[in-house]
Amino acid sequence: MPKFDQIAIKIIKEQELVVGPLAWSEAKKVQGLQVIDDKNGQVSFNDSDQKGVINRLVDQYSKLFGKASREVCREAAASLIANLSPQEVPSSLE
Repeated sequence: MPKFDQIAIKIIKEQELVVGPLAWSEAKKVQGLQVIDDKNGQVSFNDSDQKGVINRLVDQYSKLFGKASREVCREAAASLIANLSPQEVPSSLE
């Protein structure tokens, strides 16, 4: 599975632990991200700027749930971004 798909899914699933199915509903609103199957956790990107899509996903949760939501996203993605170069890390996860 591509690394940015993994990051998006991990973020959504961590948000789901906090807010329930609303996490998937909010992810569906993010431009450039397509939720294929929210039951099995499958997404794809419709935008070549995958870093930008991840930033928009984090922003979507932050708008609704505040700074704590941003921290949940950072913690969720921490193990996955550890192997990325600094240029690959979305700014919202730094």
